[in-house]
Amino acid sequence: MKALRSSFFLLSLLVVAFQNGWAQCETWVGSAREDEAVSAHSIYRPYLKDREADDLSSMASEDFNVAFNNWQKAYEIAPAADGNRPTHYSDGRLFYKALLKKETDPAKKKEHAAMIMRLYDEQMQCYKNEAFWLGRKAYDMFYMAEYGFSDETYNTFKQAIEKGGNNTEYIAFDPMGKLVVYLYQSKKIDKDEARNLFVTLEEIANHNIKNNERYAQYYDAGFKVMAAEFSKIEDEVFDCDYFKKKLIPQFEANPDDLEVIKYVYNKLREEGCDTSMTDMIVLRDKYELLATEINAQLEAKRREENSGYDAIQLQKEGKYAEAVERYKQAIETAENDELKAQFYYSIAYIQVWQLGSLGQAQGNATQASRLNANWGKPHLLMGDIYAKLSTGCKDDWDKRLAILAACEKYAYARSVDKDVAEDASKRLGNYSDALPTREDGFMRKVEEGQRVNVPCLGVSTVVRYKN
Repeated sequence: MKALRSSFFLLSLLVVAFQNGWAQCETWVGSAREDEAVSAHSIYRPYLKDREADDLSSMASEDFNVAFNNWQKAYEIAPAADGNRPTHYSDGRLFYKALLKKETDPAKKKEHAAMIMRLYDEQMQCYKNEAFWLGRKAYDMFYMAEYGFSDETYNTFKQAIEKGGNNTEYIAFDPMGKLVVYLYQSKKIDKDEARNLFVTLEEIANHNIKNNERYAQYYDAGFKVMAAEFSKIEDEVFDCDYFKKKLIPQFEANPDDLEVIKYVYNKLREEGCDTSMTDMIVLRDKYELLATEINAQLEAKRREENSGYDAIQLQKEGKYAEAVERYKQAIETAENDELKAQFYYSIAYIQVWQLGSLGQAQGNATQASRLNANWGKPHLLMGDIYAKLSTGCKDDWDKRLAILAACEKYAYARSVDKDVAEDASKRLGNYSDALPTREDGFMRKVEEGQRVNVPCLGVSTVVRYKN
């Protein structure tokens, strides 16, 4: 009888667990509150477009509350959204990260952090891809004061690495290096565990440096950061002499092979060799000399041969006049109109926002729009140019006409390119009060819908009055 009661109790727990798991994976599809969930989803999502947690934390309270309350409603009804996308989980984490940044009460901060972890767990249960999301979860934990250098963070990273193998993301390297060193120095893990984790991550990094063309440089950089952190304990964890005997002959046989030098130096450093040792100094100096020369030669050659690339670099460097000249050269050799349009737009953008050459910018933006008619950015930029030029119009009427012309450009940009629709709508909203009034139009005998010239811009616009 006692055994029967125990079995019944266990079965009850399983049922509850199943029901809870099902509930957190519930979608709005077929739900009695489907319309309500879809509506709430549609309301809050635009507030998150192109925004990170920092952006949300600085958002106006009224806007944040509208977005957050609608997310809560959508999540409550359908945690798993439509069953095809985990947006309610990922968006919820953004909201709670923003709340975490703004909160000062330690107890509430702990609640927010726990909710972020819960949303990771629910997403993994409902949408799988556990190895990837465990890594992201651990990464967030590490940078939260509520978890940080805790055993829980460390164990979550270990799970992610065990499940992910060579697919473990490069973002794990830096925090895992710091965690392992901290836990080893705190005597919470022994040198065997520290060494084994290092070797595992080294193998993952080497695999991706060799095979992952898209992210190889990130794995390389992440591993170097981790190796640098491990230098604090490498003398205790690794035996340098063994690896010197094994690897120095490879360098001596290939003294001018950059990849061999890089491998031997990093491997010796990883295994505890003091970087002030003569052998290590020779390796490092030779590698830095060769790499610097090769990289400098490759970069100089690329910039010389590719005027478009050089222009982009000059723009990043703040050399705006030089960038404009290189963009002009790039236009002459561009392979298609779309590329030419990009270069014309880049010139116009610099002229508007860095050089203040609005007249020239107007011509270049126009060229960009002609070459790529369905690209909204040039029209958006022309609207900005008109708005800036409006300050030089002779009277209030002409200024308002100039704003009206700018709004035409914003509206057109929105109609042809959904990628700029949000920015265009914001600009239209900002200028809604600057449109002409019916009274002013009546005095000038100008009807709504009539096309009139805008003298200060040299263009025409269709008259539309402020509501």
